[in-house]
Amino acid sequence: MQKSYLMRTPSLLIFLATLALFTVFVTVAADMGWMSTSFVKTLGKTLCLCLAAVAMDLVWGYAGILSLGHMAFFAIGGYMIGMWLMYARTEEIVVASLMNGGLPATPQEVQQGIATQIFGVVGASDLPTIWGFAHSLPLQLLLVVALPGLLALIFGWLAFRSRVTGVYLSILTQAMTLALSLYLFQNDSGLRGNNGLSGLQNLPGLDAVGQDRLSVWFFWASAGALGLTYLLLAWVVSGKFGSVIRAIRDDEARVRFLGYSVETYKLFVFTLTAVIVAIAGALYYPQAGIINPAELAPIASIYLAVWVAIGGRGRLYGAVIGAAVVSLLTTWFTGGRAPSIPLGFATINWVDWWQVLLGMSFVAVTLFAPKGIGGLFDAFAGLRTPDRKGAPLGPDDGSLQEQEAVE
Repeated sequence: MQKSYLMRTPSLLIFLATLALFTVFVTVAADMGWMSTSFVKTLGKTLCLCLAAVAMDLVWGYAGILSLGHMAFFAIGGYMIGMWLMYARTEEIVVASLMNGGLPATPQEVQQGIATQIFGVVGASDLPTIWGFAHSLPLQLLLVVALPGLLALIFGWLAFRSRVTGVYLSILTQAMTLALSLYLFQNDSGLRGNNGLSGLQNLPGLDAVGQDRLSVWFFWASAGALGLTYLLLAWVVSGKFGSVIRAIRDDEARVRFLGYSVETYKLFVFTLTAVIVAIAGALYYPQAGIINPAELAPIASIYLAVWVAIGGRGRLYGAVIGAAVVSLLTTWFTGGRAPSIPLGFATINWVDWWQVLLGMSFVAVTLFAPKGIGGLFDAFAGLRTPDRKGAPLGPDDGSLQEQEAVE
């Protein structure tokens, strides 16, 4: 009798069970007052970053496409949901203010008041065209998926059909991110320039619900999205599709000569992961409360790659571990909680030195532990390199090729 997929992949069951227990623990701790609202939001945002890291692991660890622009899709997802949150919340304020005048406000007056409230900070009083759907939550949710997906589809089609690979593709994705970031910094971009969108933590129509409860709700949503996405991607990489994209990663030319449409596979993975990262961004920024063009800076996408590398690429659970560990440590260091180290001639303040520590960690992992933190679990599980009679496993030593070779 053939075992079910879940029974054949115990690591998946362990991950889902751990995530479920963690969700229950945080919920109980928040309800009992053992955990602050700000920390619950930090954990919720960390789960969103883990979701983005899982997508990055699929596109880089499994397909071999080192994209240094995926956090652009993360920010676009945040902007799309942020537009509705800011519009709807401002509409409530404007309508309540106009009602004090004694006469019911016309739709034109309401819209003009909304535009003035939102864009007065950049010296404008008209609602830009790109805000045409901001009044509708379903349409903005559709844009959260459609806009990043379309951008990834167009960019990927142009790049992959030209057979741009390796470092050249990484540079192109970084250039795309930088161009988009520089455009959004302009006040006439329609998204308030450097001011960005703020007040996103206030959900329209839920004034009676406190931030302590909203933070738990968003934490649940983030955990649910991570669990479902992990389950989906684990199923995807376990089948024929996963075998093909791993083969593309290891020897693209050979896969092409075998008759597979390499560009189609790469385009699908690139677009799918862009959509997943955008969904993560749409869940992240209502918990952060604000988004601005700095979130699209190329360094953010580099951090995403660092998380995956430290956790262990080619392992979905490794991406989650890397993102969670580095993100929480970064929050600890930058929040001033890490004690300073006096050296006599100087004092190490971790608020200033945490980026150096992160960079050194990345270099150390690259040189001495290419399998990342996930490699420790391989050693614990007893995974060893199979006897290939001297034949190489492939060029990508950072991926889980030992296990792939015996499956």
